[in-house]
Amino acid sequence: MLKNENIIYEDHYIRSILDNTKSIAMIGLSSSWQRPSYFVAKYLLDRGYKVYPVNPREAGKKILNQKVYSSVSEINENIDMVDIFRKSNDVDLIIDDIIKIKPSTIWMQIGVINFKAAKLAKINKIDVVMNKCPKIEYGRLSGELSWAGINSGVFHNKRRIIRPIIN
Repeated sequence: MLKNENIIYEDHYIRSILDNTKSIAMIGLSSSWQRPSYFVAKYLLDRGYKVYPVNPREAGKKILNQKVYSSVSEINENIDMVDIFRKSNDVDLIIDDIIKIKPSTIWMQIGVINFKAAKLAKINKIDVVMNKCPKIEYGRLSGELSWAGINSGVFHNKRRIIRPIIN
């Protein structure tokens, strides 16, 4: 997956993660509707994912009608993906707690790249995505971006919608 300093992920890898994810702990989710993390959380909630906000400053409150936690270790549910909206260097401070909850995927948002954390995740058999946004990837791979006239670079003759299976 990682190619020197260039980070390249195959579409099938990203699609598999999005298809198999049901629950997402979003570290750094802001309560401000103008922030990118808020847009991403709202979008993913609207697509059927369960989102658990993680923000120590907002702990105990609600964001997008979801209870906010101060750390991932406080969440008493199975977490499939941890989506990180923090600085690249900050990932070093939280990676051990993330690995302890054993998510299937650690996803680092656009601009968040931490090769040390990615290596630790891989050692623990956790998939990693860096420098990408699940909202953008979902829209691109589902064909939603093309509805707005944006070339997603994905060719298909039928609209494919990625939806998690909700029990």
